[in-house]
Amino acid sequence: MDIQKYQTNGAQKDTADYGAAQIQVLQGLEPVRKRPGMYIGSTDIIGLHHLATEIIDNSVDESLAGYAQNVWVNIHTDNSVTVRDDGRGIPVDMHKIGKSALEVAMTMLHSGGKFDSKAYKVSGGLHGVGAAVVNALSSYMKVEVHRSGQVWVQEYKKGKPQANVKSVGQANDTGTTTTFIPDSEIFTSVAFEHNKLITTLRERAYLVPGLYFHFFDERVDKEYHFFFDGGITSLVQHMNRHKQVLHPPVFISQQVNGISVDVALQYNNGYIETLESFVNVINTKEGGTHLTGFRSALTRAINDYARKIGYIKSNEDNFTGDDMREGLTAVVHIKMAGDKVQFEGQTKGKLGNAEVQSVVVNVVKEKLDTHFEEN
Repeated sequence: MDIQKYQTNGAQKDTADYGAAQIQVLQGLEPVRKRPGMYIGSTDIIGLHHLATEIIDNSVDESLAGYAQNVWVNIHTDNSVTVRDDGRGIPVDMHKIGKSALEVAMTMLHSGGKFDSKAYKVSGGLHGVGAAVVNALSSYMKVEVHRSGQVWVQEYKKGKPQANVKSVGQANDTGTTTTFIPDSEIFTSVAFEHNKLITTLRERAYLVPGLYFHFFDERVDKEYHFFFDGGITSLVQHMNRHKQVLHPPVFISQQVNGISVDVALQYNNGYIETLESFVNVINTKEGGTHLTGFRSALTRAINDYARKIGYIKSNEDNFTGDDMREGLTAVVHIKMAGDKVQFEGQTKGKLGNAEVQSVVVNVVKEKLDTHFEEN
């Protein structure tokens, strides 16, 4: 066989148009605009709402750090969104790279104060891309910071600063106000859904007792205010409000090795499982190790107690996980240092920390054992 013949006459590869000039290097926020799905999951209504959630959660992080008491969210008639808080305000002093810290945070990926636990012991913004991604995917953004007695402002278009950060007046308060207009060139729709934002704010009001949320939708001329001091127990009661419950909510709370575990659960007479899980107020819609740990502990605790009181005789009679889920309404909320959290993906839909599972199993199992004995 003439191998040379086949090598020569085989499919010809034209390399003329593939050289160094074809190797692209995307600068600044260009990667976000080029592949937005990598950062916000999609460019449909879900991705659109992720923009608002990123900015809202920056304000929530200020509350978790012990500074902000209020978060104001306005949807304007042109579908622009303004989020304001009364926290410390984003730093505006000069960063070591020669730009204002505000500009660095808003225009550079993987920048921010949440990579270690000094500025934020607990936070939902973990990768340092949230605010910058929102900026990149907005046709216009303006950030106003009240800090150190001054009002500081910077404006952007598609992620690019229009001028340096500058002081425009005096301030006798502190906080950050962010206004952005989603880019219609990126999203299939830029119309935020009223009820989706209400759900986002209500969830966070339950998860952060003592934080007030004020929501104004100028498009329909409505306003809402959320504040709950009952925490996730109140959230479970809200989720079960139209159902016939079988017992008062069971609340579990304990901190182990820097991981705070809060669980509330209540059974109703239905057949559907309603289970919500959160990490540092982020809704982990795809679950993760904290949810796996909770389900395992719940099944084990109920089986152990059923065996103890003689309801089941052997392992063959054990209740299954499916048995446990019928009529269960529960909320699992984990809080831990931001630099320790490992989410699977930028949209933070699933928790990956292996060590969290064993912590949740031990806490929930121990607390449920005690609860069954006392009740």
